[in-house]
Amino acid sequence: MESLMSAVAPRSPAPAKKLSEVDFRSGATLEQLSAQVSELVVLEQGEFGDQTALEVHTAKDFIFNMLGLVQKVDQRLPVANEYLLLSGGAREGVLDLNPEDLGDYARGADFDLDFTLLVPALKLHDRNQPVTLDMRHSPPCHSWLSLRLCDSNVLSRWSVCCQEENGLPPEEDEEEEEDEEMGKGSIPSLGSPQSLDGCYFSPSLVTDWFWGVVSEAVEELRRSPQRGIPTPERLERNGPLTTIILQAGSSRVLYDLLPVVSFRGWPAVAQGWLTANHFWDGKITEEEAISGFYLLPCCSPLGGRPDREWRLAFSRSEVQLKKCIPFPMAQAFQAAKAVLSRILARPRTGLSLYHLRTLLFWACDRLPAAYLSCPDADTPGRLLLGLLDDLAHCILGKNCPNYFLPQCNMLEHLSDGQALLVARKLAHVRSDPSEHLRAALDQAQQAGQLKKELTGTSNGHGSPGHQPANGIISPSEDKLAQRLQQLVTENPGKSISVFLNPDDVTRPHFRIDDKFY
Repeated sequence: MESLMSAVAPRSPAPAKKLSEVDFRSGATLEQLSAQVSELVVLEQGEFGDQTALEVHTAKDFIFNMLGLVQKVDQRLPVANEYLLLSGGAREGVLDLNPEDLGDYARGADFDLDFTLLVPALKLHDRNQPVTLDMRHSPPCHSWLSLRLCDSNVLSRWSVCCQEENGLPPEEDEEEEEDEEMGKGSIPSLGSPQSLDGCYFSPSLVTDWFWGVVSEAVEELRRSPQRGIPTPERLERNGPLTTIILQAGSSRVLYDLLPVVSFRGWPAVAQGWLTANHFWDGKITEEEAISGFYLLPCCSPLGGRPDREWRLAFSRSEVQLKKCIPFPMAQAFQAAKAVLSRILARPRTGLSLYHLRTLLFWACDRLPAAYLSCPDADTPGRLLLGLLDDLAHCILGKNCPNYFLPQCNMLEHLSDGQALLVARKLAHVRSDPSEHLRAALDQAQQAGQLKKELTGTSNGHGSPGHQPANGIISPSEDKLAQRLQQLVTENPGKSISVFLNPDDVTRPHFRIDDKFY
């Protein structure tokens, strides 16, 4: 009887499906925003098959062969140099550079893939080599660099890019000092603090020199084109950057080349960062997080001296930290970049996507890991809105502390008018994020379609130098493409450090994190 009653008794209602949370400001559901974020990320990553991998490899080889030629002819770059290759161009926010200097390039219209390469002009990795970072004249995160304590070989090699206190090159300054000594009969004391002054490595002179030698090397390679070798389509200077766009098969690959000063270890001014708690604690070692830093040829936007002032950068550390960012947060960041790049492009207002990257690191420190990595369908959309709100707060307050040097406010230079203009644009995005995600999706689709059309055109009418001989990929090239595809698959989104011996430019060595290839 009981079983009969249970059979005819009304069943309990099925649990109601959880409703997606709604964004109060825009009315969009977080599930809808998350779906758009995921679609955009997949679309922006694009198809990276064997042929594209081979084209990226040949473009990279062209760049390193060109730099090897620079070293052989000019003999100023370190003989065995270690470059840092970053995924994304300088406009993608991979470096803290003044946005006014970066130039205008659009994916699809101008290039298909973009990279940034840090090229150490000086590699100060010897712990026994004394270095003078002179921060007396600069705001936080900036420094002058004196080569006074370097050995005579370094001084003679780089004297053309050094300045004394009076702004003259060292040779002219020495002649002036000799004249003064002959007149006064006095010799300055080497024990005085002023004896370490002067011989300042000039960022503006270094970037001038770099642009000149790279231009000469590219022209030399242009004069002797070879089948299967990428063709330099554009070579342009954008502030401190030397930008080159290569036609490699069906892909247009953009490289932003930047001469830097490379250091091992960690600067004393950033020691406080090591004592704080961070989201990467326990995920990577401290040695990985603080393996080195750079000086970029970029002065403070608040009256800095472009002929003396370098900017501290921790790009090698950022490569390691990116590995520890939860996947939903990484998705939200990539979508935010795609949306914001459209509104920050014109006019340039002193705000760049590097500020968004800085907020990403701060958010990962501040918020629980379980919240950032929550597998719910709403998570990417929620995190996207959080990044936009965070950025709006920083802009209105004109305050964005550098992640590694919090005493440096990266938005201090913004005028009230500039801040208000960007805040208005950001408020427009925040009021309808779904519409702006749709616009970014359309732009990514158009870029992909344009590449296909250009590929079809080049296949029909392109130069044979852009294609393998007889249209056939050799077995060695096919094997190389398979190997490259394996590296890409195993190391998604990671940046690559490259060790190159200019005496044998046919054998570059990749380092992806701690692995060598």
